[in-house]
This record gives sequence, C-alpha cells and structure tokens, in this order.
Amino acid sequence: MFHGPVQKRSCTQCRDGATIDFGISMAFQPIIDIASGKVFAYEALVRTPDGGGAAAVFEAVTDDNRYAFDQQCRVAAIRGAVAAGILGSDARLSINFLPDAVYSPLACIQLTLRTAGAVGFPTERLIFEFTENEKMNDPEHVAAIIACYQKMGFGTAIDDFGAGYAGLSLLARFQTDLIKLDMDLIRNLDRSLPRRLIVASVVTMCDALDIGVIAEGVETTSELEALREIGVRLFQGHLFARAGFQHLPAVSLPILRDHAG
Repeated sequence: MFHGPVQKRSCTQCRDGATIDFGISMAFQPIIDIASGKVFAYEALVRTPDGGGAAAVFEAVTDDNRYAFDQQCRVAAIRGAVAAGILGSDARLSINFLPDAVYSPLACIQLTLRTAGAVGFPTERLIFEFTENEKMNDPEHVAAIIACYQKMGFGTAIDDFGAGYAGLSLLARFQTDLIKLDMDLIRNLDRSLPRRLIVASVVTMCDALDIGVIAEGVETTSELEALREIGVRLFQGHLFARAGFQHLPAVSLPILRDHAG
C-alpha cells in the first residue's frame, strides 16, 4: 500500500492530472438479475484501443503509472458506458479499482465524480470492485476505502471471492455490498457436491451479513439451475453474453425449468 514517498508521488500526480502514455478502451459484460430477467449492472473490462485483452494492457502498468492508470480506467469506463447507452436503462456500472492506487479515498474519487457529472451518470449507480490476488499488506487502508465509498453511496464488491486471498478473512475485516464468486467454484458445480456445499455455505453467510452474491463465469444452463436452487440471484458469464467491446451486448436468457418443479 502507499506510504511515504509513494504517497507523495500520487499526491503530485493527482494535483498535476497525470496521464498514461498508452491507450485503453473498455468492454462491457452484463450481470443479470435472473428473477427479473433484467441487467443489474455492466462490468467495465479494460481493453487495448483495438480490443485486445486486459493482459496486454496490464503489461504496461508499473508502480510509476499505477495511480494514473487507475484514474484513467474510471474515466474510460464511465464515458464509454454512457456512450454505449447505459443511461437508457436502470443498470449500474461496475468498475474495477486497484486498492494500492488509492492513497486517499476522498481525494482520489474527485476525478470520478467530475467525469460522472460531466456525462450525467448518477453516482449512486456506480459499483467499485477489487480483487486481492496477493496477501493484503494494509487491510485497514482497504477497509477505509470501502467505508468511504459506501458512505458516498457507491456499491462495493470483492471480485474472485474464493480464489487466492480473496476470501473469508476479508469479510471478517469489512463487509462489501456484493461478492463475486470465483469462476473456479462455479465450473461444473452442478456435478460437484463439494462445490455446491461450499457455495451454499457462502450464500447462507452472505444472506446473514446482507451481502449480495454474484456468480461469475457461468457457462451452462445446468450450472445456472444448480446456483438458482442454492439461492443465487445475480449471474455473469458467457451463458448470457460475452463482453461487448465499446458497446452493451445483447443478453440471451436461457429457458429455465419451473423453480417449484
């Protein structure tokens, strides 16, 4: 996390309006509320300007440009979603952020607020999600970010829950509004009793904590049906739509059997 000289560098970048020397664009993948059949949110996924994958973008991210990259991703996500027509729906916009690129939640959110205001996007429809792929060095700092964002009316989410360090220890320290179950837990869940039991336990726990659960990476109707029976309501994956580069993709809703049947 940012301390000392690194924080000072970020403060300078914020003051000077730092930019990145490589281009980015965004793709958007829907998160479906299966009960209503409507899009709950679109996740903004970073891409190269010509639609190349996120890995090619992250190769250019360094400690020196991490703050500017995080800021520009937020701007690109909001502007891109509005250009793609998100204001014609009630859907929210989920933006990935880097916890170690936020040295002060209130200071670092100002460009996001200005961008949303400039294009008329309601800030209460913003969700910020993060993934901790490595052990968290400063959980108190991340908890402060989450608390600040929630106080400002944003939604918050832990991505890839159940993978690596993104798990129960995080929820013990702070509670986001949503968690996104890692796709490794979802894959072939309909044929795996251990996976079903683990996901069912997480859903029960999250219900008690008033945390919404999103199943990501859903690819088959059988996976969807098994997750519905467990009590999951929000879904994301190729079963519904692949990410649309610079546009909001059409959603395909599978035919489901009667839940009572």
